[in-house]
Amino acid sequence: GSPAGPGAQAEPPGPGTFNLGAQSRRWAAFQERHRLSCEEAARLLLDAYEYRGLVKHTGGCHCGAIRFEVWASADLHVFNCNCSICTKKQNRHFIVPASRFKLLKGADNLTTYTFNTHRAQHTFCKTCGVQSFYTPRSNPDGYGIAPHCLDDGTVQTIVTEDINGKEWEKAVKEHKTIRDMSKP
Repeated sequence: GSPAGPGAQAEPPGPGTFNLGAQSRRWAAFQERHRLSCEEAARLLLDAYEYRGLVKHTGGCHCGAIRFEVWASADLHVFNCNCSICTKKQNRHFIVPASRFKLLKGADNLTTYTFNTHRAQHTFCKTCGVQSFYTPRSNPDGYGIAPHCLDDGTVQTIVTEDINGKEWEKAVKEHKTIRDMSKP
């Protein structure tokens, strides 16, 4: 190629690189002060921006084999379903998009139960049997999280809404927002 002459434009940074300009020193000092890699600092910044108004909850099963984190409001909207399995398991849950859920530990210790349409994926710990989260039929692109499996300290309030899972199709059709709860 020919050398860049007057008026030539610099190439934009490639994927994964960026020019921080006047913020370069501030960025480096932040990373050093908090002992973060560039990727860790960027993840922290993105989380803070994308999850504004949300808190990071952590939780897991009884024996500790399963651990997860989920970004959700401190004020939870929990569903109390009366379908056959939710009644037997006392499955109360709130729904989040998959992008706000991260399994931290225990993927190899999860097992899944399905029935009827096999769309809901009822996951639970192989060791203690606790279902701390699952993939609900109403939101197959999200997770239903059991609020009683969250660690203490991040939940402010819980509002519980009964849902008639015995008549699932009718209940979901009539509910104004349930199918959109797993949308970011």
